[in-house]
Amino acid sequence: MTTECRAGQAQIAPVAVADNLTIADLGAALAAGWRDFIAYPAYGLFFAATYVGAGLFLAYALMEWDAVAWLIPAAAGFPLLAPFVAVGLYEVSRRREAGETLSWGAVLGALRGRGDEQILSMGVIVFVAFGFWLMVAHGIFAVFLSESGIGGESLALFATPAGMMMLAVGSVVGAVMALAFYAITVCSLPMLVDREVDFLTAIIVSLGVMRSNAFVMLAWAVLIAALLFAAMIPAFLGLMIVLPVLGHATWHLYRRVVAGPD
Repeated sequence: MTTECRAGQAQIAPVAVADNLTIADLGAALAAGWRDFIAYPAYGLFFAATYVGAGLFLAYALMEWDAVAWLIPAAAGFPLLAPFVAVGLYEVSRRREAGETLSWGAVLGALRGRGDEQILSMGVIVFVAFGFWLMVAHGIFAVFLSESGIGGESLALFATPAGMMMLAVGSVVGAVMALAFYAITVCSLPMLVDREVDFLTAIIVSLGVMRSNAFVMLAWAVLIAALLFAAMIPAFLGLMIVLPVLGHATWHLYRRVVAGPD
């Protein structure tokens, strides 16, 4: 493999990645993602319904456990799980692009990866990250509200000065964690669906894409976050459309930025 790259590319690990992404590429990816969703809506709706169902179950469980105050950190961290849910969507887009036959067995089988457990390893990282965020949120809660005298089952605590400070600090910490997680998954999971590489190599490539296209990839992160949170407001139902479109679009952005082997 040569380390020489064409103009507009940078060499990251075993592949060349584009270093000339523009905002227009994000629009093109979204348009392509919408076309994939419209072409095969059943797959997108299935994975979105699974994600929405899990979110509603989590909300119900927190209310049953008299822990309503934890809805905010849980909702804030829930998008961390979306990249793993989108693996099946990446496979739909990959197969449609390659002209391969689509079937439920093939699409669901993508969650197992290529028989090398690399995607499952990334799945473990995804769920550990979500658990770690909840632990961090619990620590921030304890620092600011342990002496508030307001029960953990009440949302009224967030209207107190301590509660608002907690939200401010938690938002900053959560944003930093979410950005780090986004950087390691945005291209790594599509790459694991696309190629036989180990998850560490895929993470390195994903970080390289972030470094080579910092402004555009940050804009994509902000757009994803804004659309996901907006879609979560009406009982998560907006995710039935937003999640599959973003999943398919992420595949197309990956295909735009990651070049073929030398």
